[in-house]
Amino acid sequence: MSSTTVTESASPQESLPLRNTQQYDYAQLPKYSHPPETKEDLPWSELVTLDLEDYDRPGGKERLAKQLEHAVHHVGFFYVKNFGLSQELVDNQFTLAKNFFNLDTEEKGKYEIDYANADYNGWRRPGRGRSGPVKDNIEIFNIPKFTKDFEGKYPLPDLLKAHLPEIEHFSRSLHSNVVLPLLRLFAIVLKLPDEEYLVKQHTYDKKSEDHFRYMLYHKRTPEEHAASNYGQTGGHTDLGTVTLLFRQPVAGLQVLGEDGKWTWVSAQPGTITVNLADTISHLTGGWLKSSIHRVVAPPKDQWAYDRTGLLYFARPHNDVVLRPILDSPVLQEAGVEPRFEKEVTMEQWVKAKQALQLNPDEAAKKYAADGTVEVLAGFKDRKYK
Repeated sequence: MSSTTVTESASPQESLPLRNTQQYDYAQLPKYSHPPETKEDLPWSELVTLDLEDYDRPGGKERLAKQLEHAVHHVGFFYVKNFGLSQELVDNQFTLAKNFFNLDTEEKGKYEIDYANADYNGWRRPGRGRSGPVKDNIEIFNIPKFTKDFEGKYPLPDLLKAHLPEIEHFSRSLHSNVVLPLLRLFAIVLKLPDEEYLVKQHTYDKKSEDHFRYMLYHKRTPEEHAASNYGQTGGHTDLGTVTLLFRQPVAGLQVLGEDGKWTWVSAQPGTITVNLADTISHLTGGWLKSSIHRVVAPPKDQWAYDRTGLLYFARPHNDVVLRPILDSPVLQEAGVEPRFEKEVTMEQWVKAKQALQLNPDEAAKKYAADGTVEVLAGFKDRKYK
């Protein structure tokens, strides 16, 4: 697939004047380099890889959809490759992530998210939740879509303002080169009469809560790993349509299989790992599988390294009602039912789910003895063991 052309910016924040950006040139920034891969023999997941170069060839969409059938119904995880962004562009985003997280805490604190109102855009400091007796080691910076809805709403550090056009290009490319083609493939799998059905619910310019993320799992000491039970806590599902995760070699991501066993997701060169999330499952009455996953302590030969992530979270428009798609003969045959007791919009779902995720101490008090909590309109979130 060809790389997306950068469109005129509708940025959350204007770029800096060029005279102020020289210190942020890549030649001046410490470069990110991937840690070495683990040498341990781990139970790796067997995931299908979609080659998106095949998408525009005659019969390509149908071939790719056939490849996806089992993965989207039973696994919820797969890889894509040849997605129209060069390795240099990917590496540059890792470098920006590294340099952002290296900023002083006081500086990053200027961009902290509004936890109380479940607004997740901005900086999320580590230590907000617990894994046993140990505070979490996760640090996040979320950047919203580059549309008028978010323009000027969230301040950015000078480092990122200096590179805003390329961050926008990167974000928009992921949406157009990966998210939209996948939505068409899902429509083919569901045998929808309109291949664009899901695409129409996920257009870039209409208001939705998609966002691009820099993420860092700080390395831990052996004592911290032991106190946190090596991260082997309950798994979770993501709340949106699909999550895109760029390859990074520090192992830790695990997926829960239908056999009840956890397997490790490997770092495949030149790929993005895709996992299906709650919203696409809501829209199909659970037929498309929202993958259950977790991030555990890496193998011992990687304990000396931080785990840096680049992610993109795709979500439908805020006004989309989360009910099963009636036009799918696949869903009709499966007899799927709505997952909510009343009509729920995407905006309502995001607000309710994020309130739990951003305030983990409060959420822990709400989970019942059976490990569930009602999120909204009768739908319960579950902690997977």
